[in-house]
Amino acid sequence: MKGNLDLKGWGEKLVGLFSQYKYVFLVILVGVILLLLPSFGGEEEAVPTPALVGSTVEFDLAAMEEKLADAISEISGAGKAKVILTLKSGPRQVVAVDESASADENSSTTVVVSKGSGTQDAVVLQQVYPQYQGALIICPGGGEAAVKLKITEAVAAVTGLGAARISVCKGN
Repeated sequence: MKGNLDLKGWGEKLVGLFSQYKYVFLVILVGVILLLLPSFGGEEEAVPTPALVGSTVEFDLAAMEEKLADAISEISGAGKAKVILTLKSGPRQVVAVDESASADENSSTTVVVSKGSGTQDAVVLQQVYPQYQGALIICPGGGEAAVKLKITEAVAAVTGLGAARISVCKGN
């Protein structure tokens, strides 16, 4: 019986505490709900993170020329095309550098991320793709003005070159 009385006493104390601090409990409850709210949402937005050197996209000029030649060959009236692209600058990466200056000297070190097992990769801030300098397209339909225009527009769209840097010639 005494245990039953103790429970009544605790219950009365809890009710008294709740009535006295009901606004504090309400604020804590709202805070917990707000903390859990993002986990109830749908998909989370991806936070962009710097890329690592190991995840770079390789650039192959010969493969690009072949792919462009295949696409041009599909243009009506062009025929089998051959494409030659020249580069102004090749692909490169801009890596994160930690620079520190002291009274005597300036020093800079590349920022690296440890991947475990003793391997490290540099943090890539920017992947710079190649810039094209010019394009030469040789195809049987290259002598016709309409075909030449279509090819020039297609190559300009893919490479970003202006029409003055694209040469379309008639071939065999």
